[in-house]
Amino acid sequence: MTTSVSSELVVEHDVINPATAQVVTTLRLAGLQETDAAIERAADVFESWRAVAPADRGRLLRRFADAVDGASEELAQLEVANSGHTIGNARWEAGNVRDVLTYYSAAPERMFGRQIPVAGGIDMTFREPLGVVAVIVPWNFPMPIAGWGFAPALAAGNTVVLKPAELTPLTAIRLGELALEAGIPEGVFTVLPGRGSVVGERFVTHPAVRKICFTGSTEIGKHIMVGCAAQVKRVTLELGGKSANIIFDDADLAEAAATAPYAVFDNAGQDCCARSRILVQRTVYDRFMELFETAVAGVQVLDPRDEASEMGPLISAGQKERVAAFVDEADVAFRGSAPDGDGFWYAPTVVTPKDHTARVFREEVFGPVVAVVPFEDEAEAIRIANDTDYGLSGSIWSQNIGRALRVARGVESGNLSVNSHSSVRYSTPFGGFKQSGLGRELGPDALDSFTDLKNVFISTKESK
Repeated sequence: MTTSVSSELVVEHDVINPATAQVVTTLRLAGLQETDAAIERAADVFESWRAVAPADRGRLLRRFADAVDGASEELAQLEVANSGHTIGNARWEAGNVRDVLTYYSAAPERMFGRQIPVAGGIDMTFREPLGVVAVIVPWNFPMPIAGWGFAPALAAGNTVVLKPAELTPLTAIRLGELALEAGIPEGVFTVLPGRGSVVGERFVTHPAVRKICFTGSTEIGKHIMVGCAAQVKRVTLELGGKSANIIFDDADLAEAAATAPYAVFDNAGQDCCARSRILVQRTVYDRFMELFETAVAGVQVLDPRDEASEMGPLISAGQKERVAAFVDEADVAFRGSAPDGDGFWYAPTVVTPKDHTARVFREEVFGPVVAVVPFEDEAEAIRIANDTDYGLSGSIWSQNIGRALRVARGVESGNLSVNSHSSVRYSTPFGGFKQSGLGRELGPDALDSFTDLKNVFISTKESK
């Protein structure tokens, strides 16, 4: 609904529980004037925030982390209601925000420059904050991805404006409140629920915003990149994925099959890192599929509030329709189970495309659907894995470490794991190759993208 107020429309948005299709709450979305005001306030307080002593800035970030820790169950329950995440996942996500804040709380005192040997004087480098950083967060992991943006940005001395996804704004709003409660000065970190076409677009076009952190679709990422180019604005993009789970004939087949469902069906497959293509060496393909069918049948798709739930619903009716359209044109090998009735439920589904040109094999489904194909040898496995526009994540299963390393070096992807499906650690870099994005989040390297490198030369020549 809309009602006229001043020169802008007040837009209200219903937040829906994906498990029940019921309204959780109704929020007022920010308009253009409110967005401009928040950006300008962030620009105004930037100089005072960057001037906070490094130890004091680190202390404030640790207090923020403590506030998140104290509210972790509240945040988790909000995420269950807003995003349909299982309660176990939601608790991990709240803990990840806490841990990322704690990790980067050490950064202000460790943003070291260098002294470079030169003739005639001393040369030094400094890491300088950019100014206002805008973070645009997707709906699939609202809490962690918000933290991956705002924590290093704040640690580096930037101020932050953050737009959560329209579908999932509740935990971001609460994180903004917790920041104030922890003592982060007003205007340093502002959360603006709003439409991408209004708030997100203004982040891109406003000259006071010096950097955009965007996680979302490749299509929107390209649009943001074009907009940033007009001002030579820095941008970090974490975009789509179509990751491969490569299983060789010498792998621990039972372990590979038992863990494969959780590498793709976690968060109902709504994960850029989902291993949504499984490549199995032909000599063990039939045996793997037998084990995999049993594993898929065992995935607990339940009310996300249930402690035993391993997978919840899709985020929306529209997403459910999109996923179903992919499956309707594919050959289904077998399915798991899902609740009936209200909510946007979809059963874990395994398809076996006839060849590598199938849409379900090439495009990002973003749902609990995995395509399984056989391969003959190491070279073909690498070729199939790389036959995609994406390159975000992936797994390699083999007892032969030499082979695993060769394949890891051959696969064009930013985050790979061997005999594991681990993609994300806050202490290591995360990001993609090709159309999966630009730049790196997390780990020690993330700070570089939130700073400019300044070089200062001081002459030591004796004056006459």
